Amino acid sequence: MPSLENPVHPPDLIIAARWIIPVEPANLVLEDHALVVRGGRIAAIMPREAAEEAFPSASLLERPTHVLLPGLVNAHTHAGMTLLRGFADDLPLETWLHDHVWPTEARWISPSFVRDGTNLALLEMLQGGTTTFADMYHHPDVVAAAVADSGMRAAIGMIVLEAPTPWARDAAECLSKGLALHDQFKGHPRISMMFAPHSPYAVADATFEQVRILADELDVPVQMHLHETAAEIDTAVERNGRRPLQRLVDLGMVTPLLAAVHMTQLTTDEIGLLADRGALVIHCPESNLKLASGFCPVTRLAGAGVRLALGTDGAASNNDLDMFSEMRTAALVAKGVMADAGVLPAAATLRMGTLGGAEALGLGDRIGSLEPGKEADLICVDLARPATQPVHSPISQLVYATSRDQVTDSWIAGQHLLADGKPVHLDSGAILARAAAWAVKFGRGDG
Repeated sequence: MPSLENPVHPPDLIIAARWIIPVEPANLVLEDHALVVRGGRIAAIMPREAAEEAFPSASLLERPTHVLLPGLVNAHTHAGMTLLRGFADDLPLETWLHDHVWPTEARWISPSFVRDGTNLALLEMLQGGTTTFADMYHHPDVVAAAVADSGMRAAIGMIVLEAPTPWARDAAECLSKGLALHDQFKGHPRISMMFAPHSPYAVADATFEQVRILADELDVPVQMHLHETAAEIDTAVERNGRRPLQRLVDLGMVTPLLAAVHMTQLTTDEIGLLADRGALVIHCPESNLKLASGFCPVTRLAGAGVRLALGTDGAASNNDLDMFSEMRTAALVAKGVMADAGVLPAAATLRMGTLGGAEALGLGDRIGSLEPGKEADLICVDLARPATQPVHSPISQLVYATSRDQVTDSWIAGQHLLADGKPVHLDSGAILARAAAWAVKFGRGDG
């Protein structure tokens, strides 16, 4: 089998689908077209007959009841936390974190925990149509190794906290180890890096200043939890007289490299500030709903010109990594909050789950839309199911009616990693067995 690190690209491939949705431009649906993959990239999109004539030696894959679209981009995860799925549910964020999640992580987190949890996340995401994700978790070296072995694409967070963690003793060691990891994977075809300071309340001013300088020098994104709850805002104002976003502005952190996660607590002036400075917001609606954290004002952000992406957050607070569900929830919540059925329409929501996420990870020029020259990160979704028939609008069906179980194929950089719903490289049985073993450990308290 060819190495995923140095793949031997298969012969040219023509994928002939019933519908092709490029995402860019918006609302475009191509019928009876074909996409040509050559050398891991999109070579052309054209009518099927023209593609077969122009590429006579290419293999042909027919998907007559399917939509072909870019792979989904999950812009914010904690992949290893799949092993905590269903753990300490139905609690507010502060109680959930401080009294349950963080003490449990302090006891259990290890390279093997992160490896097994990440592999479970990779399997779940691949089968659900996600081809790229951003990760913010402990032992990012282990996460990167798992991604490299899997064939998937990821932006790995160089996690930064002042407090000791299973990964590093303090913020200085976080940065040192993160930079070493950045150097190790520099130039990797599927792995990129980003700075991931956990939150304003977990990182000191001096550390933020270092992160800002390094992010500018390396030109890598900075992703952090920000304005996640009202309690976070109140505590920050009590401690230093400033809302967290203003503190980051004063430190020079609010730039086009910043991807702010959650953002449920925003004033009109803050929305304008984000727009003026070019920062991006990653919306995690299902996690925010489950933890009762609030509602990100996506409609007002979009109206101000703020770039938007979607993430699931971790499986411990969602409780899944299902981007189809996330798109549907984002669209419906926006309409309900604004009492306006026309806000966040299906095409805009689909963009958030594809190209918007790619932009949040600094990958918008490589993936996220179907354009010649971009890398062939693609998925096929079968709409010939009762729940998605009849098809009046493929884009609406994807956002409002489609289940992740309808994903039949995924390609990443032209490599066919999910074929007829079955992983090509990932060992599902072994991954699930290791996950089950962790549940047994938790139950009997093994250390």
